[in-house]
Amino acid sequence: MTAFQVAISEEEYIEPEVINETSESLADFVVKAVSSYMDTMDDQQVTNLYQLVLSEMEAPLLRHVLKRTNNNQSQTALILGLNRGTLRKKLEKYGLL
Repeated sequence: MTAFQVAISEEEYIEPEVINETSESLADFVVKAVSSYMDTMDDQQVTNLYQLVLSEMEAPLLRHVLKRTNNNQSQTALILGLNRGTLRKKLEKYGLL
């Protein structure tokens, strides 16, 4: 588990319906998570933050959309705006196949 995951996991899980009822955007949640992560790093050098954030967000996004489409990769690719081949590569990368 990365420090970024720890920072996020310390936050209470919020159901999607609750998120819709708040005035906070996805960007607000990202800012809070990144800020929390950087605070936990103290004086340690932060590197590869961009890739870390992408990988931490991409896997749950893929997992959620796959679940919503009953694992239909064509529908998932369409919803995400990805080519089906690109989707499959991403699913393999995160062990979701």
